[in-house]
Amino acid sequence: MNQEADKGERIAKRLARAGLCSRREAERWIADGRVAIGGKTIESPAVNVTPSDRITVDGKPLPAAEPTRLWRYHKPSGLVTTARDPEGRETVFAALPPGLPRVVAVGRLDINSEGLLLLTNDGELARRLELPATGWTRRYRARAHGRPDPAALERLAEGVVVDGIRYGPVLARLDRAEGANSWLTLSLREGKNREVRRLLEHLGCRVNRLIRTAYGPFQLGNLAPGAVAEVPPKVLADQLGTAPPQSTAKPAAKPGGRAKAKPKPKPRSAARPKAKPAGRPKRDASRWR
Repeated sequence: MNQEADKGERIAKRLARAGLCSRREAERWIADGRVAIGGKTIESPAVNVTPSDRITVDGKPLPAAEPTRLWRYHKPSGLVTTARDPEGRETVFAALPPGLPRVVAVGRLDINSEGLLLLTNDGELARRLELPATGWTRRYRARAHGRPDPAALERLAEGVVVDGIRYGPVLARLDRAEGANSWLTLSLREGKNREVRRLLEHLGCRVNRLIRTAYGPFQLGNLAPGAVAEVPPKVLADQLGTAPPQSTAKPAAKPGGRAKAKPKPKPRSAARPKAKPAGRPKRDASRWR
């Protein structure tokens, strides 16, 4: 018997895989006494469960894990990336189009930022894609008031400390000037809170528009603000490294008979038709009537 399977997995991970919440939210639910195993309420997330364990949330059985799905969402400015906002502001999840299952966001975009936000029904996947160790680059376009020093932009690639916070390498490029504003493209891997805004403020520029255009291999493209598009399962599997190997075998013939052979071209006849004897063509008087 597989000893690793006997150990099971952490209860918070199981809840996240069921698509109910993120792992962090699951830990809060456990602390609030909402989760039970075998009818007994648990108080700590430091519990492993196996497939045979009967888990309930708010008295309801935990649903089976659904196939992992991922969506691209064009977040408009003015929405907060949270399920419930204590200040009563409109949230991303309240603005989503109908028909989606329960989803969690991969990372966040602040209320004044816009652009690509990934959504998934798998809380464990969301956690995995958020980690800097995943190595996926986040790409942004920023419009900022002011003109950053090109040399200072280049130094961001070495990492920088701002107000005691260490930021990793950021590739920044000045695209163009537009009046008193500058348009820049920035690529980073960490995605700390308000990182782009703080870095550009450190260079003497104030961001007045921020658009995330890519998260790893997934692009915003021409997705309209407020629109959602699902990532095809094969593309998702390819990007997560779980795609099945491509078969190089030739397709088999249909059952019940041989494969239909291509028709052979008809051979040309060796005998050519006899040519009409040369002479003046006979005039058809009816043509001229």
